Amino acid sequence: MAELNHQVIFSDSKSPPFVIKTVEMHTGGEPVRIITEGYPKIQGKTILEKRAYVRDNLDVFRKRLMWEPRGHYDMYGALLVEPDDKNADIGVLFMDNKGYSSMCGHASIGLGRYVVDKGIVAATSPQTELVIQCPTGPVKMWVDYQDGRSGRVRFHSVPAFVFALDQEVDVPDYGRVKVDIAYGGAFYAFLPDSSLGLDLRTAPVQAVRTAATAVTEAVKKAVPLRHPEHPDLAFFYGTIITDGRDEYDPTPTVQTSVFGDASVDRSPCGSGTTARVAVLHRRGQIEPSKARQFASGPTGSVMTGRPVRETKWGEFDAVIVEVAGNAYYTGTAESTVEPDDPLKNGFLVK
Repeated sequence: MAELNHQVIFSDSKSPPFVIKTVEMHTGGEPVRIITEGYPKIQGKTILEKRAYVRDNLDVFRKRLMWEPRGHYDMYGALLVEPDDKNADIGVLFMDNKGYSSMCGHASIGLGRYVVDKGIVAATSPQTELVIQCPTGPVKMWVDYQDGRSGRVRFHSVPAFVFALDQEVDVPDYGRVKVDIAYGGAFYAFLPDSSLGLDLRTAPVQAVRTAATAVTEAVKKAVPLRHPEHPDLAFFYGTIITDGRDEYDPTPTVQTSVFGDASVDRSPCGSGTTARVAVLHRRGQIEPSKARQFASGPTGSVMTGRPVRETKWGEFDAVIVEVAGNAYYTGTAESTVEPDDPLKNGFLVK
């Protein structure tokens, strides 16, 4: 287990720090802002206690980093913390425009490279194996490493499972639709674009955002969720609109994930891809020997996903899913705060 305080420099001051340093990356176009210095110390023994602590006591720092003027509506962040799982190399808390998610595949792919490149986990060739403890549970990762450079990352998240198939919900302005609901580290609803009168190939992003948000709100009202271990994780995270091409095909199937407070994922969405593979596996539409390509509606970037093995998680028949993708560095940043700035704590423009 890595000594993270040697890698992430937390502030000892009881007053808000004036500088927070970050490393900037993206996976398939979706940003991940990795916090490296200046965050207040986080209390809590377990990762869920740490998540609750930052939510209840340090949320102003999330807003400063995710919201404008330092971030933007669709920004995403990750904060490394000490894991309480003895088998994990690091722990991580995820944050977005609304709060703190339980799992994030695109950010995990970025973190895989970062952890290896920073020496938090010793690099080995041809690949480096590590475990990240996320709020949803341990995520096993393999980072390609050749000639001193990290590369493609693949991961096995917690067991993914189908919560409901063909669940009917009434969506204002769109009528009655059928959705599949599945868990891939977070709960998502899936439905084809045709159900909403859209075509992902041509629809404006705002139209997709509006439709997906309407579905999300309808599902939240109509479907009580259950998590096999933690009631705190039984929340509905977002809706993924697909092109409806569920039968196996060697060409990519397109999907757009809208999560949090109507944030549009630029990547194919790692946890969403995990959940969709669980749905395809339940319907007999994907085989372990054939990884499927999943493309992002907004950017066209691609992740692959395949079922690895079946398992159980509490009451649910589940499957371990492997997702793979590429992340890239885009820079570093220092975010500062002037005490007399009336907008110092951030704002969102919808």
